[in-house]
Amino acid sequence: MKRNPLLILAALLLPAFQPAPHINTILLKNITLIDGNGGTPITSTDILIKGSTIAQIGPGLTATGATVIDGQGKTVMPAITSAHVHVGMIQGSTNKTNPYTRENILSQLKKYADYGVTNILVMGSDEPMLFNTGLRDSSVNGLLPGARLFSAGYGFAAFKGGPPMKYIYHPATAAQATTEMDSVTAVKPAVIKMWVDDFGGSSPKMDSNIYKAIIARAHHHQVRVASHLYYLADARSLVDNGLDIIAHSIRDQEIDAALLQQMKKKGVVYIPTLSLDEYAYIYARRPEWIDDAFFKASLEPGVYEMITSAQYQDNLKNSPSYQRNVHAFETALKNVKKIADAGILVALGTDSGAQPVRAQGFSEHLEMELLVQAGLTPLQVITIATKNAATALNIHKQYGTIMPGKTADFIILNANPATDIKNTRKIAAVYKAGVEVSQGPVMQ
Repeated sequence: MKRNPLLILAALLLPAFQPAPHINTILLKNITLIDGNGGTPITSTDILIKGSTIAQIGPGLTATGATVIDGQGKTVMPAITSAHVHVGMIQGSTNKTNPYTRENILSQLKKYADYGVTNILVMGSDEPMLFNTGLRDSSVNGLLPGARLFSAGYGFAAFKGGPPMKYIYHPATAAQATTEMDSVTAVKPAVIKMWVDDFGGSSPKMDSNIYKAIIARAHHHQVRVASHLYYLADARSLVDNGLDIIAHSIRDQEIDAALLQQMKKKGVVYIPTLSLDEYAYIYARRPEWIDDAFFKASLEPGVYEMITSAQYQDNLKNSPSYQRNVHAFETALKNVKKIADAGILVALGTDSGAQPVRAQGFSEHLEMELLVQAGLTPLQVITIATKNAATALNIHKQYGTIMPGKTADFIILNANPATDIKNTRKIAAVYKAGVEVSQGPVMQ
């Protein structure tokens, strides 16, 4: 059967005459811009978003067919990245059920996005379901609602020690640690997480030969290593042996000049998780935000009733670790200021989601407030929560600042956080990849 050459030609030309797919275009007008780079906010400017990307920034922009949003009186800042969280570990005020389900994780990712957090790094507590079902990959690629979930895979803890998690390794020897490191790299973790701490003397501490082997083998696979730690002495040894990320504050004593110099020289990232240390004792009284709707919206069912009960408050007041926890928090405040002043990269992380009292979403905003309390400026803190945290995840080429060519992840605020960091809580809208995904956890 002969083919009609005109029909063949028409078939070949048809794709060229198909209409181009519609690209959603948004023009934000007359806003105050905090771009995440640390500079003075830019007033009365515009942002043009084409599809998922920031196309142009400047005053007097126009765009045919764009959806125009008048941002008069509004401030725009980059969406938040939290470089140390946990998901699927809490559900309600107790963890008696199995909370590591797809439904619960997706609900928690949505909660983070409601609070303006569009990228998170889960630090070593994930389970095989996340990888076997493609949930992690779908989330990272923006195919699921809520924050994008980056994962540290399965963490490493001391032999017969560490936190009570199902899927973490407890190597007894350096050789075993090396073999297990080879195994965990199969899930392509963003970083590797170690727990190097004795948890106030209640747990064996990881042997230095084990963590040296973990760091060496992870670097062989070109994966960075983050460590949970508490003591200055451990921080010194870990930094000497190539640790990339300190995932909690040094809390037993103030940091010294020699370690500051080593951290800066080696490019170590510091994630202070100040909110974790405040949560450890603050509910012994009623903190000023305890009845704030922005806080209460972040809590799992039953948690508010638990933390406001006289019994819970008395248990904290009378705990033998109460004074230790207060000292840890105060030391953490001093150390983060010294570390930031030394020019070391400080990135926002909170350990939210590890326990019911570490509220997901609210903790990220509380962390910013506590960083200001430590002596940093609001603009420094916003950079820590955006650009620096994205840098800690190695996603800063795409996220973390508001610049042409970057993904359009940002928060529209009803007030300027450069004058009061608590204004990050006055959320009018959250955008992820150029699409409004939330108007905040509570109506403003």
